[in-house]
Amino acid sequence: MTNQRMTARFRGNVQAYFARHAQTLVGSLGRILSHPFATLMTMGVIAVALALPLFLNLLLTNVRTATGNWNEAFDLSVYMDKRASAVRSAAVAKQLRQRGDVAAVRVITADQALAEFRNDSGFGKALDALSDNPLPDTLIVTPTVGKSTPEGTAALKAAIAAMADVQTVQLDTEWVKRLQAMLDIVRRVVLLTGGLLGAGVVLIVGNTIRLDILNRQTEIEVMKLVGASDGFARRPFLYGGIWYGLGGGLMALILVAVAVAVLDRPVASLAKLYGSQLHLQGLGVTAGIELLGVAAGLAWLGSWLAATRHIRGIEPT
Repeated sequence: MTNQRMTARFRGNVQAYFARHAQTLVGSLGRILSHPFATLMTMGVIAVALALPLFLNLLLTNVRTATGNWNEAFDLSVYMDKRASAVRSAAVAKQLRQRGDVAAVRVITADQALAEFRNDSGFGKALDALSDNPLPDTLIVTPTVGKSTPEGTAALKAAIAAMADVQTVQLDTEWVKRLQAMLDIVRRVVLLTGGLLGAGVVLIVGNTIRLDILNRQTEIEVMKLVGASDGFARRPFLYGGIWYGLGGGLMALILVAVAVAVLDRPVASLAKLYGSQLHLQGLGVTAGIELLGVAAGLAWLGSWLAATRHIRGIEPT
């Protein structure tokens, strides 16, 4: 009987705890909605602060997608010695496929290379005048994704060049190195911008909550006079901060969606000039939920800092 009473009391306490928090959650929403203009202004500033790094990161992601597979950009062209037979070329290709840093090897025989050159160059009659085929067998070596880096491909190039019957190994990755360097700089700029503007969100919400606390100072004094703790008095302001963050995050998602819609057609037109079918990809559902979580977390942090500091200094007179 005693255990049943303890269980019932525990359930009642848990239900009361969540009921109080739910009541505070709804009450804090009603309080900030009672001042719609000020609330929209605060959420709008938060939205702009979140939308800028979010949109830059989205552009960076689309650029990386447009570059395609990095391991394809790091393909090595291996030109065999003219004296090497087709059997020897096939043996070298088989040996390369057994390496752990090689994903695929494609063999282009001298006859295939000459046929492709004949069709693409337009010099068919001139090539007919040649007594023999001047082109060697060629191996197109694709490194694994893990080795598709300037360092990894350089090591692979040196290893292939040391093999018997290999005349030349060509690797043109200078443009990839430059693009990677630029993207790395942009990524760091996005991270710095996101960090600074995230701190700005904390300060914005903290200042808003500070003003709200000053406006309700008398109410807080009365609450403390009847025995309320600092945590109890602080609770509605924390929930208010969360609402500010969620509202600002939602507005940021709308701003980014509008920006993507506005820029999609010009970007597609530019990409078409380079033979690409690129279209800007917007945020997915997961990224949107993550943004709302980050926005709510930053806003909660700002409200907690402001509420903890200022409520602690309010004492009933």
